[in-house]
Amino acid sequence: MVASAALGILETAGWTPAMVALDAMEKAAGVQVWQVELNDMLGTVLKVVGPVAAVTAAVEAGFAAAEQLQGRPTKLVIARPSEAGSRAIASSVEFNPLIQQAVVKEITANPFTSPNSVSESSTVSNEPVQALGFIETQGFTAVFEAIDTACKAAQVDVVGKEKLGGGYVTVVLRGDVAAVRAAIDAARPKVEGLGKLIAAHVIARPSQSVLALLPK
Repeated sequence: MVASAALGILETAGWTPAMVALDAMEKAAGVQVWQVELNDMLGTVLKVVGPVAAVTAAVEAGFAAAEQLQGRPTKLVIARPSEAGSRAIASSVEFNPLIQQAVVKEITANPFTSPNSVSESSTVSNEPVQALGFIETQGFTAVFEAIDTACKAAQVDVVGKEKLGGGYVTVVLRGDVAAVRAAIDAARPKVEGLGKLIAAHVIARPSQSVLALLPK
């Protein structure tokens, strides 16, 4: 990593606020998304690198986006991070068998050791995606009812399901912008009485890193 580069950290409560923040960060400035890491306290940490000004702008944009979704974000920009310190910030790609999914996801290789290489775990699709819809709840029953309603309300596809621990589960939809908005609007009220709605959101023209992190 060059001396003028910076490391940006944004942590949110919930997966949906993190994906919305990540989309805002990539669209706000030219930064490289390095890793996304989950913890067992419902937190999602985004790690980005790039020039100081770009990282600062990206982190501010992501913070504002997560705050709008009540993601209780925290932010940090480290200018010229030390290589020694980066060893504690870097995490190995990790799969959690309890929730049956990766809890450390690497989009690009460690920028402190291979700044120009792309991680083999990066799986950005070339298929154009007009919009993504997120329904995140605390409780499976609520999200299952919401997604069934969403799919009956509009022509959308289910991308996959992401589990964060603590009962938090997110289902992601895709389709054209109008259909995804209609699906999310129909699904939102179905959560009441079955669980707790954490977030319901639509991202139009999602960024490449968001697409790379879609659940399978």
